[in-house]
Amino acid sequence: MAKKAALITVTCPCCQAELHIDPETAAVIRHKEYVKPPSVADFETAIQRMKGEEGRREDAFKKSIEAHKTHHDVLSKKFDEMLKVAKENPNEPPPKRDIDFD
Repeated sequence: MAKKAALITVTCPCCQAELHIDPETAAVIRHKEYVKPPSVADFETAIQRMKGEEGRREDAFKKSIEAHKTHHDVLSKKFDEMLKVAKENPNEPPPKRDIDFD
């Protein structure tokens, strides 16, 4: 009888499945799907994590609101300063814009 060739075992780089390939026919004879470990050990840990994330989201939202409130004042001050510089040096050309560098 002909001697059977041993199957080659390969791990898929995408899904981490284990493939058993016959070298003579180059066909997948058997496969074993990768079992992902559970991401959360218990529900109490998941609940605590979600409560912490809620606080971080709320803080980020409050910071965004404060930045939005002062944004208009900052832009006004920048404009006033640039206007002051332009009045002090009327012969100086305007600053280059991004599209002027092309």
